[in-house]
Amino acid sequence: MSCVIVIPARMGATRFPGKPLCDLLGKPMVQWVVEAAQASGVAGRVVVATPDSEIVEACRAFGAEAVSTSPDHPTGTDRIAEVADQIVADVYVNVQGDEPLIRPSSIRACAAPILENPDIEMASVFGTCLDGDEENPAVVKVVTDQSGYALYFSRWPIPFARNARFEPVKKHIGLYAYRRGPLLDFARRAPTPLETAESLEQLRFMEHGVRIFMSPAEASELAVDTPEQAEEVRKLLAARHSA
Repeated sequence: MSCVIVIPARMGATRFPGKPLCDLLGKPMVQWVVEAAQASGVAGRVVVATPDSEIVEACRAFGAEAVSTSPDHPTGTDRIAEVADQIVADVYVNVQGDEPLIRPSSIRACAAPILENPDIEMASVFGTCLDGDEENPAVVKVVTDQSGYALYFSRWPIPFARNARFEPVKKHIGLYAYRRGPLLDFARRAPTPLETAESLEQLRFMEHGVRIFMSPAEASELAVDTPEQAEEVRKLLAARHSA
């Protein structure tokens, strides 16, 4: 079964313009993500998808493959769907370009179920909410059924604790694996009501009947959304690589 890891990246982030190329211990941030994706071993091809020539040139300079995509995509999933139009594969794995601390084992945890089970159309991963995460709308929560499929994703702490919880609240980790058909269908469809209300792209899949299989995985310590977070990631990378 053919698999491609796609890393969406763009220079125009509102809070941190140019962040994919910010220097982290002598490497651009996107290079750390590419190297983690390659180390996961789940795909024969790792591709950076970007509308920016600067990112294409930087990727080629450190030996990575980059694909030019439209600057007009409203979501990262739409950008990956454009890559699926250009590169035919059975499965596409979405690894975010602002996750330089992502662990190869987490990418494997996301991809393994869909690569092993032909009945799974889409897969993702979850961890455990830490102190303060449950009430934080920036941390997406997920509830699952008894077979491991997502029932719902929300920025609200779900399930609501009317009674004592029997397990920790699950924190969604933003890795996805999709089969080609549902991915292309996503890009052809208009945003859906729940997706719009929560501002969560994965709900568009679910509102059209695509089930998302969830596996446990280790979340990265920090994604990069601001220059201050980039500085913190430098320290974490230095500590990780000196251990």
